[in-house]
Amino acid sequence: MFNPRHAVVALLVAFSSAAFAAFPEKPIRVVIGFPAGGPLDQHARLLTERLQAVLGQPIVIDYKSGAGGTVGAQDVMKAAPDGYTLMLANTGVMVINPALYSKLPYSTLKDFTPIARTAMQPLALLVNPKLPVTTLKEFVDYAKARPGQVNYGSAGNGGISHLVPEMFKNATGLFMVHIPYRGSAPAFTDLMGGQVQFMGESIPQAASYHKQGKVRALAVTSRERNPALPDIPTVIESGFKGFEVVGFYGFLAPAGLPKDVTAKLSDAFRQVMASPEIRNRMVTQGADPAFMGSEDFAAFLAAEMPRWAQAVKASGAKLD
Repeated sequence: MFNPRHAVVALLVAFSSAAFAAFPEKPIRVVIGFPAGGPLDQHARLLTERLQAVLGQPIVIDYKSGAGGTVGAQDVMKAAPDGYTLMLANTGVMVINPALYSKLPYSTLKDFTPIARTAMQPLALLVNPKLPVTTLKEFVDYAKARPGQVNYGSAGNGGISHLVPEMFKNATGLFMVHIPYRGSAPAFTDLMGGQVQFMGESIPQAASYHKQGKVRALAVTSRERNPALPDIPTVIESGFKGFEVVGFYGFLAPAGLPKDVTAKLSDAFRQVMASPEIRNRMVTQGADPAFMGSEDFAAFLAAEMPRWAQAVKASGAKLD
């Protein structure tokens, strides 16, 4: 017997399947909330060519820089949830900014659909090479014997290079003085010159300067050693149990993205990340391949937010 309800359900299923099969039908825009040429841009360009092949459509990178990635996040938040606008974001945009800015125009957990986490980015803990220490334990003993006399530099208030040393300070009971700079380049200059004695910075620059003897890497903040610094132990190996802090890169879309489109995009990134060539090139950029699908990425974000909020609160950093 003909049942109208069954007919409607069948029609809806067929329509959904057709829409899923058709997506994408036009170019996809990836918004980056920072200027061209930075780490996020490098990461996006690394994945774009293979992602285009998987999805069968061009990928266009759109730079919307400003306010620590906030401008780009707003742009994506307001876009149609159809899968044709994505955002490549990092730890700062998604989990630090909500604690750092008193009036943030977006909510990480409410205004976006997580698509895929693609990488984790550990930091290296560095010292001026003239400091009489060769291990992290020796540095902690050195700094504890000189409370308030050791300075550490960062790329700016509230950034990951500020908060990770703050986390380490709190974990070890050190009293160090924070010297914020406008970017990592001047901070590195003063670390090499001895104006600051300690710094936490991303692996690519850290590894380059360490190999040149301009700074000394003492430890990396990931759970495992980094291929770019294979002889440098982790913080945990150095005797500080449980200290693992890494940044991340991930792709998100506006809230309300249909589940079938979310699944197709997430699977596309899974396929891209399965490439040994992509994974090897990612490591040379200082990022560890670390794919997570949509649901796992959403859970990861929810768990990371309170952790970084606590670090921001302890640091005293605040932006309007």
